[in-house]
Amino acid sequence: MPSGVLLLDKPLGLSSNAALQRVRALFGREKAGHVGSLDPLATGMLPVCLGEATKIAGDILSGAKCYRFTACLGTATRTGDAEGEVTRTAPVPALRHAQVTALLDRFVGTSTQVPPMYSALKQGGQALYRLARAGIEVPRAARTIEIRRLALLGCTAGALELEVVCSKGTYVRVLAEDIAAALGTCAHVSALRRLWVEPFEGAAMHTLESLQAACAAGQPPALIPIDQPLGHLPAVHLSGADAERVLRGQRVFAECAAAPRVRLYDPSGAFLGLGAADGDGSLQPRRLLRATGP
Repeated sequence: MPSGVLLLDKPLGLSSNAALQRVRALFGREKAGHVGSLDPLATGMLPVCLGEATKIAGDILSGAKCYRFTACLGTATRTGDAEGEVTRTAPVPALRHAQVTALLDRFVGTSTQVPPMYSALKQGGQALYRLARAGIEVPRAARTIEIRRLALLGCTAGALELEVVCSKGTYVRVLAEDIAAALGTCAHVSALRRLWVEPFEGAAMHTLESLQAACAAGQPPALIPIDQPLGHLPAVHLSGADAERVLRGQRVFAECAAAPRVRLYDPSGAFLGLGAADGDGSLQPRRLLRATGP
C-alpha cells in the first residue's frame, strides 16, 4: 500500500477529521493523519500523511501557512467565526485603503497571541472548545507567533479581505479580532481558505470528488514522496552494508558534517528515514521507515 503525502482541498462544512477518514478509506490505509486542523467553515489545503508518512507530520506542521480570509466588521461572535452566536456589535468607522494598509504593517513580525477558547488545544486533558461549549472559560497562556506577510486585498464599509502568511499556531480568528480592535470596532471571520502549507506553495490539491472518481477507476493519484517535505535537511547516501546496519538500528560512520537531523538513503536512492550525525563522523539512526517511496 502506498505511503506518502496527499494535498486535500478540504471542502466547506466538513471537519478535518471527517475529511481524513474519507481519504484513509479511499486509500485503504489504517495509519493516516492530517497536518494542521481546519475548522468546518474553512476550506483549502489539508496535507494528509498516509502510512509511513505519518512519521514526518511534525515537520510539515512546523512550517508556515498562508490563509485568505474575510473579516466581517461590526459584529463579534462567541466562536470568532460565522458559526457562533453574536456577542457584540459596534459601529464601523469610515476606512481608507491606505489607512488600513498602514495599520496592518504593525502586525507583521513576531508577537504573542492568546489562543481562543473555541480551539482544539487541550488543558487538563480536555479540549478548550468542549469547555467553552459548557460555558467554562479558563486562562490560556499567550504563545509566540510570527506574521510574515499581511496584505489587504479588498476594503469595503463592512468587511476586509485579507491574506496572511503566518507561523504555526497562529489563529486567524484572533488576528481578525485584533485588527478590528485596532480599527476601533469588532469583527468575526466570515470566510477562510488555506492557500498553502510550507513547503507545498503552488502545489496542486485534490478534491474529495476527484479522489473518489480516480480511486473508483483504479487510478489513485500519486502521493508526494515522504522525503520531499524534508528537502531542507542534509542528505547522506549510505553503502549497502551501512544501510543494512542502520535498518537494524546500529550506528555507522559516514563522511558528513555534524547535523541533528539528516536524511538517510540506501545505494538505490531509497529513503530510509532520519538520523543524527555527530561531529566525530558517527551516524545514529533516529526515525526509520518500514516502507519507502510513494
